[in-house]
Amino acid sequence: MKAETAVLNNNTSDLGTEELRESCRGVLPLPGRIADWMPTVLQDERLHRWVDEYGSPLNVVNPEPFLSHAKTLSRVANERDVTFRPYFARKANKCLAFVDAAVTDQMGLDCASRQEIEQSLARGANPDEIICTAAVKDANLLKLCVSTGVTIALDNFQELTAVDSLLREHQTSAKLAIRVSGFSHRGKKLPSRFGFDIDSLDELLRYLREQPSRWRGIAGLHFHLDGYCAAERVSAIRQLLPLVDTLRRAGETVSFLDIGGGLPVSYLANEADWTNFWHEHERALMGKRGEVTYRNDPLGRFVYGDQVLGEPRVYPFYQQPTREDWFAAILDTEINGTCIAQQISSRRLELRCQPGRSLLDDAGLTVARVEGVKPLPGGDMAVQLAMNSTQCRTSSVDFCIDPVLIKRGEDDLPPSASGPKSGYLFGAYCTESDLIIKRRLAFPRGIGIGDLVVLPNTAGYFMHFLESRSHQFALARNVVYSPKSPEMLCPDAIDQWESEAAK
Repeated sequence: MKAETAVLNNNTSDLGTEELRESCRGVLPLPGRIADWMPTVLQDERLHRWVDEYGSPLNVVNPEPFLSHAKTLSRVANERDVTFRPYFARKANKCLAFVDAAVTDQMGLDCASRQEIEQSLARGANPDEIICTAAVKDANLLKLCVSTGVTIALDNFQELTAVDSLLREHQTSAKLAIRVSGFSHRGKKLPSRFGFDIDSLDELLRYLREQPSRWRGIAGLHFHLDGYCAAERVSAIRQLLPLVDTLRRAGETVSFLDIGGGLPVSYLANEADWTNFWHEHERALMGKRGEVTYRNDPLGRFVYGDQVLGEPRVYPFYQQPTREDWFAAILDTEINGTCIAQQISSRRLELRCQPGRSLLDDAGLTVARVEGVKPLPGGDMAVQLAMNSTQCRTSSVDFCIDPVLIKRGEDDLPPSASGPKSGYLFGAYCTESDLIIKRRLAFPRGIGIGDLVVLPNTAGYFMHFLESRSHQFALARNVVYSPKSPEMLCPDAIDQWESEAAK
């Protein structure tokens, strides 16, 4: 594959977003939001040649929305006199363009592996602006954090004693954050695999008091909660603020409170489509209409008697509130008559959060080439793409955003094959289950070899979180689009980094 920069042709037609969506939509449509910069890429005459050059699938990222979202969150905090810094959760996307943007904009970096830390340092990140939150921290990772001054989010006593041993051996100190879990919320305990249980912190505090010479102090408190519930974050903050006071009275210089990630994103254009899809999906599972997913896939639900039970195992692709409104609601919530923003500000704490998905909203898309189309029993088509399902998947069992179809040429299918078509997008892995999208799609203008299927808004987790190289297929290439130089498409440095690391 060539690594030189691709040049976009500026002589593009000015198609509207709705027209871009006309060639492909769900049988039950779920049109997604399409960021303002994406039509420039999708309408360019060189797009097919670009995919031919770099390979399929191809990830296109744009750091501008990423920076804009970070600034919006900062504005929300600043309006409430809260000192704030967003930390980009690197696990959400591996492209170094986002690291470079974060470093330039003086954001922090949340790293979960040795490689993420090494890359971040190599791109100019200040160690004081990196926190290691890895779920599993081996000896080499801890050594790197200690030697470079990266803050370690301690998760358990095994990590604590491992760090303690390192500090004894090297006669040095470390910067620590304590990750806390087990918060009480509405009479129940919030379960988590991460962090020291808040109800059993006495032992931890006693240990730290007995070993004061080996710590640079507890720099901050951190938590990670699953899901997107703002009220649960409020409960956690309410229980951590008194702990900040306790630690400070004991001589610790706690300077920050980190509320983790989970800032919600809404990918779809409107709520009605989302509601209608699940209503009709239930009818399909009950046999009251034709299938809307491949082989009537229940997407995590199940039929029991005359009911459809269970929750879909998909991200809530439509939800409200999102990002800044969600964040503002937390800061404005009162605790004992004083809002959280004021509680944080009066303690002179820096508030931190670690968004991945919400910063990467609108910041990328994935393009895949159609390699074949074949009939399926029942009249639908199997559209075979040069990609696999791990290249657009998270823990969500389906990608619930309608793709955009870019035809190879001006002509549609020949008259004998004309008319509305429907089918499914399959990947290249040799399994029956390798579907890119499990929902049934319609192709009013047909679909054929060489056409491009574009999956919009994939930068947050979808591109890289589960990507794999089964069958020894190459990983997708990554290129960067910049609105400041729209004629240029540059390879992201992560591909060269990984190539060299593999040697």
